[in-house]
Amino acid sequence: MKLRIGLTLAASLCGVAILTGLASSRATAQEAASLKTTLTPVGAERAGNKDGTIPAWDGGYTKVDPSWQAGTPRPDPFASEKPQFSITGGNSAKYADKLSEGVLSLLKKYPDFRMDIYPTHRTAATPDWVQDNIAKNVTRAKAANGGLSVESAYGGIPFPIPKTGFEAMWNHLLAWKGEASQEKIRTYVVNDGQVVMTAETILDNFSPYYQKSGTIEAFNGDYFWVRLVQTAPAYKAGEAILAYDPLDFVNKGRQTWQYLTGQRRVRKAPSIAYDTPDFITSGVANWDESYVFSGALDRYDWKLVGKREMYIPYNANKFALAKIEDILKPGFLNPDDVRWELHRVWEVEATLAPGKRNVIAKRRLFLDEDTWIVALGDEWDANGQIWKETFGLLTLAPDMPGLIPRPWGTYNLQSGAYLINGALNGSDIAYKFVPSWPDKHFTQGALAGEGQ
Repeated sequence: MKLRIGLTLAASLCGVAILTGLASSRATAQEAASLKTTLTPVGAERAGNKDGTIPAWDGGYTKVDPSWQAGTPRPDPFASEKPQFSITGGNSAKYADKLSEGVLSLLKKYPDFRMDIYPTHRTAATPDWVQDNIAKNVTRAKAANGGLSVESAYGGIPFPIPKTGFEAMWNHLLAWKGEASQEKIRTYVVNDGQVVMTAETILDNFSPYYQKSGTIEAFNGDYFWVRLVQTAPAYKAGEAILAYDPLDFVNKGRQTWQYLTGQRRVRKAPSIAYDTPDFITSGVANWDESYVFSGALDRYDWKLVGKREMYIPYNANKFALAKIEDILKPGFLNPDDVRWELHRVWEVEATLAPGKRNVIAKRRLFLDEDTWIVALGDEWDANGQIWKETFGLLTLAPDMPGLIPRPWGTYNLQSGAYLINGALNGSDIAYKFVPSWPDKHFTQGALAGEGQ
């Protein structure tokens, strides 16, 4: 059995609710007050750990390098640091309590795979106005429809003191990643040593939920709008997708449209969800594996297991600064370019809900306590065999401020293939924040116009 470290005060108060993953209630006034004392504004533990290997949170990292130009990959503020030690298949047993099962499988499968462990920096930060909204959400937000929807939340994570797995996952879905942005990303698949760029895509991201000038009364109910336009390869150039994700997946649900250049029309695309193979990744990943997990929660029962210390990819800026041809090695990403740190994570286990299906029969997700973003995910097939290890490389964006999961990817532990999606290496639009997008930018008409 894997070691579990102590839960936060807030989690300790959850009692049986943590075990069931079903009960939900608003935080008490005493719990809410802890966000200004023992907990950070997002609900993480302010204190470091007993060993001193995880420092106390001091507000995060918000210093923008004056030489950096917006739109280019962000500098690595810790470039001069050296690894403290490395974990390999040979010594992995010593650190097994701080490794996910999928990572342990990678270490076992590939003798040359290693994890370089660097000093931990708790760089996560959020703007004051987001923190103010979280302080309101903590006593007003609630899960509805059995945890599948969220009500009375706006402008910050809804459940900084989660009592169920559903609430923790909503924190991931609603994690702070900026108000509006544009990025040019590339997707690569590596199989049998062959590297294929399956797509180059321009993403326009907009969060109606995270608008500094907005209000909960005027909020339209959607937390994320995205428009994707492929620019490569040539035969896919011009194809586009438009998607809206709501707080109410039961009564509203994800809405998606696709523009195909051969048909020269926009059509509804309800299959862009769940375990449908993602054609942008050539089917190596499914749509709900984007950002490790995305979309509706209704296929699973979500259990909040607790909190633990774990080595996860963090402050991964050096990755985006490397040449992509140096990164993509047979079997796995070049260990020289992946930074691992020790952080506290919330562990959530997902098992198929009664009457539901998904090709991934079980998931175990690890959410960084300082951002609520899922950093790692273990996935099992219907035969109970470990199948995939999914990951999000949390990259520091002091200008946001905060961390963004770029890139994310999937190791197929059975076939040996892997992919990275959202790679910003060499991009001239590297998650560039924009003042906003007009609503008409995210319409079917605009999608057709862009795709032509």
